[in-house]
This record gives sequence, structure tokens and C-alpha cells, in this order.
Amino acid sequence: MRAIDGYFLIKPEDLHWRPSNMMKIRNADFLERTQSEILGARLWRLPPNSANTLHKHIRAEEFYFVVEGVGRMRVGGETLTVPKHGAVLVGPGPLRQVFNDTENDVLWLIIGAPEEVELLPGAKTKPAPSLIYPVDPKQLPKELAGVEWPPKD
Repeated sequence: MRAIDGYFLIKPEDLHWRPSNMMKIRNADFLERTQSEILGARLWRLPPNSANTLHKHIRAEEFYFVVEGVGRMRVGGETLTVPKHGAVLVGPGPLRQVFNDTENDVLWLIIGAPEEVELLPGAKTKPAPSLIYPVDPKQLPKELAGVEWPPKD
């Protein structure tokens, strides 16, 4: 992994919002144009009654910060409620999933380091999916029982 040279100014209009591949949660990658190999940072906007993937990491720590709304997430076997401007730091091992069982959108800033370079587009080797998703990644938490997510196309 190499550090960037100098600095990058990232303005809101530079962000490209897109739905995530698996769970269709809108997100914007702050660092995609910087080619950072050390740090990953994304905004994730979770609509009501939605969830992101249930996953873990190989070596990356993740910092979860609630920008707007009240955040909900599960880490291991615990369910956490994270107030606006509150945060959670999770090491690589535990399964984790942000979800929204409220009536309002929740905006998370999620920062991870070191970047899992094996997961980046163009990586020469890819890890076995079971290292990141040892269980069904679309599994919803019990708080969303009866909810259908992600939406059907």
C-alpha cells in the first residue's frame, strides 16, 4: 500500500451517488478518484426499513459515524443504537451490519483502513467471498422481521 502524494480537495458536487451492488443502498465514495490504498470513506444513505450487507473484514477497521438521524447497527450478537454525531469503531473480525428500522432516512459516514485492496476493481487476486461474507450477507436483523429488502428490480 502506498500513501497519496500531496492532497485532494473533494467537493460535494464531485461525489457520485449510486446504489450498492447487493443491497441497493445509495452511497458515495469520497476517495474513489484519489486512488488511496490506505483509507476508504463512503457516505451511506439508508432509507426507512432497509439494511446494508452483513459482513466482516480481513484486516480493516471501520469507523461508523451517524451524520443524520438515529443509527442502528448490529455488531456480533449485539444491536446498537447510535445517536446523531455518535460513532462506533469495529475491528476486522466481528460481523457487522448497519440498518434502519426508523421512519426517517439515516446518513452514515463509514471510514475503513487499511483499504481491502483485494476488493478494489482491477485487483489481481480476490479473497474467497466467505472471508467477507461467512453467512448470508442479505440476512436482515430481527428488528426488520417481515420487511422485504433489498427492493425487487
